[in-house]
Amino acid sequence: MSSTPSYTPRRRTFWQRRAIDPIIAQLTQGITPEKMALTLAVGSACAVFPILGTTTILCLIVGILLRLNQVAIQIVNLLCWPVHIALIVVYLRIGQWIFHIPYTHLTIRLISDQFMENPSRFFERFGLVAFHAIVAWAIFAVVWSAGVYCLALPVLREIARRRGTGAI
Repeated sequence: MSSTPSYTPRRRTFWQRRAIDPIIAQLTQGITPEKMALTLAVGSACAVFPILGTTTILCLIVGILLRLNQVAIQIVNLLCWPVHIALIVVYLRIGQWIFHIPYTHLTIRLISDQFMENPSRFFERFGLVAFHAIVAWAIFAVVWSAGVYCLALPVLREIARRRGTGAI
């Protein structure tokens, strides 16, 4: 007689049963692994768009066009904000490099101060810089989205398989 170790599932806490599980159920209700992987990929790419204050609208529009879960894409957007802030200056630098623009010392503080001081002058001064950053972001977004999708899809398919449904 072979002895197999018995598996006893860990007991779920009150917090997990009453708060986490219902939220996860709402977020993933009926969503296929492919749609959730696309939501993660596109949402995270849109969440790091190099213009402050635009990512929520961008995620909303892209989510509607691609019929993605709006709650999930906005959560991804919110979770990416620290990376978003850090990448703004990186996109500015890459944009300068792509378009062979001489190095300009730019910081988030300088940009925000200039905007608060005189918005119309800000757009005159930084409009082309913003365009260069958006081009850098667009190149990054394609590569990033493909990578996230390819990495997330097998994981999400396995989760769906373990749950015994075609959906997450």
